[in-house]
Amino acid sequence: MTRVDFYLLNHAADGSQDAAVCKLAHKAFRLGHRIYILTPDSSHAQRLDRMMWIFSPGSFIPHGLSSNTTDADMPVLIGYDEPAASHEDVLIQLTPQVPECFSRFQRVAEVVSGADADKAQARERFRFYRDRGYTLQTHNISAGDFVEA
Repeated sequence: MTRVDFYLLNHAADGSQDAAVCKLAHKAFRLGHRIYILTPDSSHAQRLDRMMWIFSPGSFIPHGLSSNTTDADMPVLIGYDEPAASHEDVLIQLTPQVPECFSRFQRVAEVVSGADADKAQARERFRFYRDRGYTLQTHNISAGDFVEA
């Protein structure tokens, strides 16, 4: 059964959610996972794609936009549509609703900014998963936790 982790950022600063997503993807990639980052729209996907190139000097995460990549073996894909069947390991979920495809993944990481609206939507998703019996973990993240050293 899918394990769902909620990463709750204790701040709502611009870019903090994207930085947390990059750090989380980097960690999962180093552990050998294949990751799909599901964003609400194309502009957010493109913003994360650009950030992946610069967020950590000295490290590289092979990644691409799902709409532009034909390489099925790409370890990290970023998109705003349903991921290809080849990605079913880790889903980093940024959309307001629970995506229909979530249960095919081994793990789902819900990264929630400190903004009130994001927290309210996350509570609804948490209830959805909990009411269906999924294993849930919550991680409170402070501003310095996702700064790359």
